[in-house]
Amino acid sequence: MITRREFLQASVAASAIVGVSGFGNWSKLAAQQALTQDQLLAFDDFGNVTLVHITDIHAQMRPIWFREPEWNIGVGDAKGKPPHVVGRAFIDMFNLTPASPEAYALTYEDFTALGKAYGRMGGMDRVATVVKSIRAARPEALILDGGDTWHGSMTSFLTKGQDVVNVMNALGVEAMTSHWEWTLGTERVKEIVETQLNFPFLGANIFDAEWDEPAFEPYTIFERGGVRIAVIGQAFPYLPIANPKWMFPEYSFGIREERMQEMVDEVRAAGVDLVVCLSHNGFDVDRKMAGRVQGIDVILTGHTHDAIPEPVLVGETILIASGSHGKFVSRLDLDVRDGRMMGFRHKLIPIFADVIAPDADMAALIDTERAPFKDQLEEKIGTTESLLYRRGNFQGTWDDLICDAIRSERDAQIAMSPGVRWGASLMPGDAITREDIHNVTSMTYGACYRTEMTGETLLTILEDVADNLFNPDPYYQQGGDMVRVGGLGFSIDVSQDIGKRIGNLTLTDTGEAIEAAKSYTVAGWASVNEGTEGPQIWDVVESHIRKLGTVSLDPRAPVQVTGI
Repeated sequence: MITRREFLQASVAASAIVGVSGFGNWSKLAAQQALTQDQLLAFDDFGNVTLVHITDIHAQMRPIWFREPEWNIGVGDAKGKPPHVVGRAFIDMFNLTPASPEAYALTYEDFTALGKAYGRMGGMDRVATVVKSIRAARPEALILDGGDTWHGSMTSFLTKGQDVVNVMNALGVEAMTSHWEWTLGTERVKEIVETQLNFPFLGANIFDAEWDEPAFEPYTIFERGGVRIAVIGQAFPYLPIANPKWMFPEYSFGIREERMQEMVDEVRAAGVDLVVCLSHNGFDVDRKMAGRVQGIDVILTGHTHDAIPEPVLVGETILIASGSHGKFVSRLDLDVRDGRMMGFRHKLIPIFADVIAPDADMAALIDTERAPFKDQLEEKIGTTESLLYRRGNFQGTWDDLICDAIRSERDAQIAMSPGVRWGASLMPGDAITREDIHNVTSMTYGACYRTEMTGETLLTILEDVADNLFNPDPYYQQGGDMVRVGGLGFSIDVSQDIGKRIGNLTLTDTGEAIEAAKSYTVAGWASVNEGTEGPQIWDVVESHIRKLGTVSLDPRAPVQVTGI
């Protein structure tokens, strides 16, 4: 049981931070598959402050399948540490029961078989039920959203995020930070923030690019349970690199560690009792920042989609990772006395859609938001005989299907698809609807280009992306996972430095080695360059699936990985 573990941390004055964490007493029910909503939500109230954290929803309003990563490689100081543990190693590290509900929720092990037993996860109507339950016990619970919320579905694309904004307002969120929100463009983000949101849009690290001055609220202060709580927002630092800068040229971002320290010092000087960083840095960046910025009590981390059933402690800072796509809600109860955090109790609540009853009001709102697009969303394009998934350092079967579609529809030797983490899975036998395709492709810069690249250029791209992912210094990890490829194979040694990681580039159709000076026809999507031309990627994938009718593919291994 996860609840076996107690954390004893370095003393705070004469006391110690003492914490208990876990899913609760329900893994013993795995054999009977007898989970109930009351068991999932059971929690012994503790202390005087409750934080509720959701993050990386990616506009997924309804229950989904979502397979956790098979690859999550840690480098440098993060090697072998959570969240860089997967599958059976994860089960062993956290003392989970194989084939149990929590093993299904948190790992990829036996995903298809266990999915038949435990069903889909998530759904904002189920999340609303959880939030209402927590607030019934703790009326002053603080609901915080870590960003990547308004992006990632067909309806969010068609409504420019409005459907999700309406849902999050109804949920009662009280502060958020941001990342993919900015790909709606400056004008739309400002319109939502200034006229639509019922809560602050925080970003201590968002600056006016021309004047180098803070551009958004850095923090907000709440009083709950007699405790003054500062919530400092930290937007994704590398937006102008990972996403198209031309969509939000007015702003600059960055980690801005010194700025974070200034904000912590400022709120402490104002007399707050608890400092919470609502972050979209990514887990490893937050772990490093926690060791360098003094005075943060809690970091609610996001961006890397990690679900960790126990907090990670760095000095006297608690790091909470709450997964993605609405699969989990974190509840954190804190005992705060005399301006100090004395202890905590934590639970990562899995949102089993067949167990947690949908909240009627939220379900009705979601149906209303979907109604204008229902026929388009639910149109069947094909069927899959294979498990389709995309999540991890290297590609999955959804990526293979997308790359096949790009090569076929764009007549290219090589396909390149971005290593984005978002995208729901599909089970063998599922229909593939238009909505399903959008769940793995929908974005505001989805043109599928076709161009010529030399072998040298291909190598440079692969090396650059690999350094974003496997640089041992987290502050140089600029987001995303390894670019997905079709028609191209290569090897990667993750232990090497930039310029030395990638080798053995080959055309997989023929086994021919890629030559540095030779040109190849390459097609891809999600280029950050303004004015990229080509059909939208979801149309490309839809056309390909219609021609296939039934999708059947086995996982491929175009990338040979060493240095782990």
